[in-house]
Amino acid sequence: MWRALFLAAGVFLIILGLECLAVDTVSLKLRKDPPSPSSPFNTQANVGPRIVLTPPGWAPWSLMSSGAVVCLYSFTIPLRVKGKSRMNGRQ
Repeated sequence: MWRALFLAAGVFLIILGLECLAVDTVSLKLRKDPPSPSSPFNTQANVGPRIVLTPPGWAPWSLMSSGAVVCLYSFTIPLRVKGKSRMNGRQ
């Protein structure tokens, strides 16, 4: 179970780093309830506030490298568990 959890976290970090590498800015539009129409000819779109996120230059590389380290750690977890069980059996 721990191996799958760490592997999923590592893959998520790698994918997030690749996404940060591919995009320059991310624009999030917040939802806003539409007002009641005052007339049938009122066709203006209701624009809610926006949040613009710009990832710094170091973010993609640090996310991908830390994700790779976490993935490599997840591959060593079964060896650690087997080593503990063998040590407990000998004592």
